[in-house]
Formats: sequence, structure tokens, C-alpha cells
Amino acid sequence: MSGAAQTAGSGPFAARGSGPDIEEGSAFAPKFDDAGVLAAVATDADTGDVLMFAWMDAEALARTIETGEAHFYSRSRGRLWKKGEESGNVLEVVEMRTDCDQDAIWLKVRVAGAGAACHTGRKSCFYREIPLRPASLSDLKMRGVGGAPLFDPAAVYPGKPEPGGA
Repeated sequence: MSGAAQTAGSGPFAARGSGPDIEEGSAFAPKFDDAGVLAAVATDADTGDVLMFAWMDAEALARTIETGEAHFYSRSRGRLWKKGEESGNVLEVVEMRTDCDQDAIWLKVRVAGAGAACHTGRKSCFYREIPLRPASLSDLKMRGVGGAPLFDPAAVYPGKPEPGGA
């Protein structure tokens, strides 16, 4: 997306104005990157735990605002994706914020269904801790911190390849 397209407005959203307008004004004028997406992070509305990170295009952002349920743009599927459309673990948006330059979205959500935001069946996609200051980066070993899965991914997504694979 070109700079001209960004200032003209993206989809149904307001045109981007001056720096002070964007940073202090009330008009929502999201800044999508050259691929037409912006970053979105979802946290648990009650605990504050980070649940997942994904991308939103203008359609996903508009649908999220209109429905109160999180929608994203799936780069691997190349299409709009409603979180929980297969698993039932829909993210119900309680509050939505943007950062200072309006190029990232923060969703405070409650998870329906089994309460798992991750396709692995866990509550959060951030279920492993990376140790700091290891003796060697090549021998780095992560530690599980997210608990056991809340559902069996093979039963919920039968015949589907693992996302993020090689």
C-alpha cells in the first residue's frame, strides 16, 4: 500500500491526518503496512495474559469492530479468518485499543468454547518460556509454562496440516 493510499484512508476508515491528529485526535485512521495488514495482539480481559498475535487487514478490522468478535487476515490461508470458526473458541472482544501511530491493535478478549486461543489447544499461544542469559544460544532449551491443552487439536482440526510447519 502506498503512502498516498494510506493518507486517502484505508477501506471504511478515516484518512490519516497530521502527526498530532493521529496521535491525539479521535478519528480512527489505521496505518496498514505495505502488505495491507497491521499487527494485532489479544490478551485475556480478566487476567491480562497475552493469548495470541495475528494480522488484520482492513476487512478483518472492520468485521471485528462491527461484530465484537475477533477476525484476522490469515497469511497462510490468504483470506479473512474468524478466530474460532472451526474450534468454537471465538474471541469475544471486550475492549479494543490502538497504539500512538495507529499501526497496531490490542484486543482485550474473553475466549468462548474450551477457552483456548491457541490451535495447539492451550489457553495462550505463548506457552513456552525462553531462558535469558544462557551459556550458549545453540543449546538453548525452552520451558513449558502454559499448562496442558484444553482440547485435542487432532479431534478439532482433523486432517489439517500443522500451521507454521516447515
